[in-house]
This record gives sequence, C-alpha cells and structure tokens, in this order.
Amino acid sequence: QVQLVESGGGLVQAGGSLRLSCAASGRTFSSYAMGWFRQAPGKEREIVARINWSSGTTYYADSVKGRFTISRDNAKNTVYLQINSLKPEDTAVYYCAVSHYYYGTTERQYDYWGQGTQVTVSS
Repeated sequence: QVQLVESGGGLVQAGGSLRLSCAASGRTFSSYAMGWFRQAPGKEREIVARINWSSGTTYYADSVKGRFTISRDNAKNTVYLQINSLKPEDTAVYYCAVSHYYYGTTERQYDYWGQGTQVTVSS
C-alpha cells in the first residue's frame, strides 16, 4: 500500500504561482513514477505532469508546458508541482498518483491516489 497526501492548493489570482506537494509513504519502492493529474468541474481527469523516481525523467501535457515544473525529493519521498503564470482554466482539483509504469500517462496506469487539493484561480 502507498499513501499519498497532497498540500499547497488554494485561491490565487491569475498570473500568480503555487507549489503543490505530495508526500508518499508506504511501499513506495515498488513505484516507478509519480504523476500529477487535475480534474476541472464537468471535465475528465487529465494528466498534467509525470516524473520517474529513479531517472527524474519528466513529462508534461502540452497545455502546461513552460508553466508547470515537476520535481522530486527522493530522500523525503515527496514530489512537487510548481505552477507559474496561473490561468483561470487551471482551476481544478489536483491529484497526485503513483504508477508501476515508467511512462504512465493515463489514469489506469496509476495505482494509488491522493485525496486531491483544490486550486482556484480568479481572473
């Protein structure tokens, strides 16, 4: 079992920044990658970024490239998502999840999920 706890969400004005954190505990050694997903009201959950635990290789959705940065601290079993130049369309619940795939980009490739943290961007 893997437990994930997200933090760092909040209400921010457009153009602002946030840093989300996801602390993992439990059998994290069996996980190969961690991803950040988001789900906006009325929309499907989508991946925004992924990072591999060992190599640090990253993936970003086209919609967030240049504004979002995913990073990890292996010693703390924590992954971060730095979000800059926030837009109202970034408003969503952000979830972190762990995968036993190195390059997982779909929900079904992720095994454990956090409870989510709300990000609201005002215009």
